[in-house]
Amino acid sequence: MTKRIVKNSRMLEEVLEGLHSIPKKLSPKHFYDKRGAELFDQLCTLEEYYPTRTEISILETYMGDISASLGRRPILYEFGSGSSTKIQILLNNIKDIVGYVPIDICPEYLKTSVEELRRKFPNLAISPICADFSEKVELVDSITRAHRDCGRVVFFPGSTIGNFTSEEAVNFLHNAASTLGARGKLLIGVDMIKDVAVLERAYNDSGGVTAEFNLNILHRINRELGADFNPSSFHHRAFFNRHLSRIEMHLVCSETCQISIREHVISFKAGESIHTESSYKYEFQSFVALAERSGFRFLRRWTDTLEYFNVLLFEV
Repeated sequence: MTKRIVKNSRMLEEVLEGLHSIPKKLSPKHFYDKRGAELFDQLCTLEEYYPTRTEISILETYMGDISASLGRRPILYEFGSGSSTKIQILLNNIKDIVGYVPIDICPEYLKTSVEELRRKFPNLAISPICADFSEKVELVDSITRAHRDCGRVVFFPGSTIGNFTSEEAVNFLHNAASTLGARGKLLIGVDMIKDVAVLERAYNDSGGVTAEFNLNILHRINRELGADFNPSSFHHRAFFNRHLSRIEMHLVCSETCQISIREHVISFKAGESIHTESSYKYEFQSFVALAERSGFRFLRRWTDTLEYFNVLLFEV
């Protein structure tokens, strides 16, 4: 237990800061232990959760055009690579790719996905980086060092950019631009504003997978930080905040209680919630303006027939 707590000292600091905030909050990056990553992959296959299948459809439909737009002999970097499902569409269609650098915060999941990719693409150079991509990532991998003259392309799918506030998104994109360097490209998935019923159904699936994914963050805090949350005292709530144009996910406490994390005690009132995730939805022009504030220039847009989702290409 001691070694685990020392290893997660940064997580402990962030969790305590969030739970002492008013209102209480936790960073969504803490969803992603091995179990959380597995649950996320499961919810991405659900009928209610349109973003994954819509983005995949866009990538498959326009892959020829997308590939041509990325330039010759690119190195592909993926922030939040997870199971590396979507990147395989690019890897199967970009014939002169120099290498792939998956970047993810969960070491166990990163190791598993890289092993699978190496079986599927035995001739592809793969150099993983375990890092928190919400902060600036230093590219110290073997592929980047060996091919400094090749074009760099960051692939950031899944509308994960929606987890950041606008200022956080600008800061993240500014860091990405700095990581890429001059003429580097960003291929990014962005979820669009649409009918509220469609949005809320995507985050409240009938099988309860999203609820289990949300509650898993408490199980992880218990296991890795020695907390004593009773997850059965909390329930999942997700809704669209029209004013802020975002889906909010919360864990709502059903009773007055106290929980402890080592020597720290946090009190909850009945009905009080922990805000675990925001997922901002964008209008096309507003997202382009945000990216341009961060040092990018808009190049191309690909979308589905309903315009539910956009895959956008930018250049530093």
